[in-house]
Amino acid sequence: MRRSAITSFLLVALLLLTGTASAAMKKIVLQISDGSPAKQTMVLNVANNLQKYYGIDNVKLEIVAFGPGLRLLFKENANKYRIQNLVANEVRFSACKNTIKGMTRKLGHPPVLSKHATPVSAGVVRIIELQEKGYILIRP
Repeated sequence: MRRSAITSFLLVALLLLTGTASAAMKKIVLQISDGSPAKQTMVLNVANNLQKYYGIDNVKLEIVAFGPGLRLLFKENANKYRIQNLVANEVRFSACKNTIKGMTRKLGHPPVLSKHATPVSAGVVRIIELQEKGYILIRP
């Protein structure tokens, strides 16, 4: 009887621990494909709000920039200090290589990106890959 009670207690404890851990960690990808400063501010606000609500240790965030949204990751973007603070809180910023190539053709030189921008083959593909890993897509 005692052995059965101990086994039951351990099983319940294990279920509670694993259930709580998996339920607590949120994985979210934020899409920025709009070049407007208002949209850029909004996506950064959403990232901050998610970290405040869930706690920095309970949410994994990645912001994927493509199309006109790549402007968020320009080195001299007005939001560079906000980006730096989010990176310090383990938010990842991905920059679409297809967009970089297109902007290079238009500008006549590659756009100068933030040192925090991680180039990815294609922004949309990166979003799909993250969704396949259980990330929830948010398009503010």
